[in-house]
Amino acid sequence: MSFIETDERKELRAAVAALGKKYGAEYFQKCAKEDLKTTELWKEAGDLGFIGVNLPEEYGGGGAGMYELAIVMEELAASGTGLLMLVVSPAICGNIIARFGTDEQKQRWLPGLASGEITMAFGITEPDAGSNSHQITTTARRDGDEWVLSGQKVFISGVDQADAVLVVGRTEEAKTGKLAPALFIVPTDTEGFSWTQIPMELQNPEKQFQLFFDDVRLPGDALVGEPEAALSQLFAGLNPERIMGAASAIGMGRFALDKAVAYAKDRTVWKTPIGAHQGIAHPLAAGKVDLEMAKLMMQKAATLYDAGDDWGAAEPANMAKYAAAEASTKLVDQAVHTLGGNGLTTEYGLAPMLALVRIAKVAPVSREMVLNFVAQTSLGLPKSY
Repeated sequence: MSFIETDERKELRAAVAALGKKYGAEYFQKCAKEDLKTTELWKEAGDLGFIGVNLPEEYGGGGAGMYELAIVMEELAASGTGLLMLVVSPAICGNIIARFGTDEQKQRWLPGLASGEITMAFGITEPDAGSNSHQITTTARRDGDEWVLSGQKVFISGVDQADAVLVVGRTEEAKTGKLAPALFIVPTDTEGFSWTQIPMELQNPEKQFQLFFDDVRLPGDALVGEPEAALSQLFAGLNPERIMGAASAIGMGRFALDKAVAYAKDRTVWKTPIGAHQGIAHPLAAGKVDLEMAKLMMQKAATLYDAGDDWGAAEPANMAKYAAAEASTKLVDQAVHTLGGNGLTTEYGLAPMLALVRIAKVAPVSREMVLNFVAQTSLGLPKSY
C-alpha cells in the first residue's frame, strides 16, 4: 500500500479542486441561506464523472474506488462546497447496491447514481434507537409477493432531493437483541411514505428529515441482498460513510486553515504579520499535523476497503473519522480565533463553519461510539452496554 498518489489521482484532485473553486463557499452559503439546492454544482460534478467515480464502469461509473470518491469529497469541502449527499448517494447506497443488488437493481439504479441524475438517501437512525442499531424497530413483513414496511427514521439527509431511500429495517422473523438488518429501496413517491423537515441551526443546503413508513407496500424486488442481511452488508455502506465523513471533515479543516494562514500572513498589528508570532503560528501548525495524520488513516481505510477487506477497513475508517473530526473542529475554532472579530464576519465565511464542522463529532457516528469500537474491537476490552 503506497501513500504516494498516482498521477491519475493527482489529476482527479486538481480537477475537483478547480470545480470547487469555480463555485466556492459564497455559492454554497448563498444556497444554504436562501433555501436553494446546489443543483448546478451537483450536475456539473456528475457530468465530469466525479459523483460516480467509485461505481462500476459497466453501469456508467468511473470504475475506481472509495479512495477516489474521498478525494472528491475532500477537495469540494476544502473549497467550501462540501456536498453531504456524496456521503449518502454514491458512497453508501451506491456501494451496497453494486455489491449486493440484483442485476435488475443495478441496471435500474446505478447508472443514475453514477451520473448524479438519481439521488438516494439512506435511512438507519431511529428516534428511540439512536446509536443502538440493535434496537431498530422499523419492520418489514411479507404479504404474498410484497413487503409491508412500518416504522420511523430520524436525521435522514436530503430526502427532499432524493428519488429513493435505502432503508435499514428488520424482517418480522428477525430476533430482537440481534441486529439482522434488511435493506429496502423505497422510492420517495411511494404511498404511505412521508417525511417532515427537522429545523436545524446549520447553514447547509442539504436538510435533515424525520421519515414515516405507514404500512408502505413494496414489491419483492425492493429488498437488497438477503432478508436478514449479515453485518457485511452494512459494513459495505458504513465503512464508506465513515471514510467520507473523515474526508468532509479534513476538507473543512483545510478550508479554515487556508483562511487563517492567508490572514496571518497579511495582518500586521505591530512590526511583523501576526503569523510570525508563535501564539498564532503554533496552533495552526499543530492543526496541520493533526489533519495530515487523519488523512493518512483515511487513505489506509479507503485502500483496505477498495481491496475488499471490509473488516480490516472498519478500524481505520472509524479512527479516521474520529481523528478528522477532532482535528477539524479544533482547527476551525483556531481559525476564527486567528481572525479575531473578522472570524465572525460574513465576509470571511468562517462563522458558519463553527456549527457545520461540529457535526463531524456526532455524525455519522459519535466520537464516543468510535472509542467504544476501538476499546472493544482493537483492545479487546469488555463492553459496558
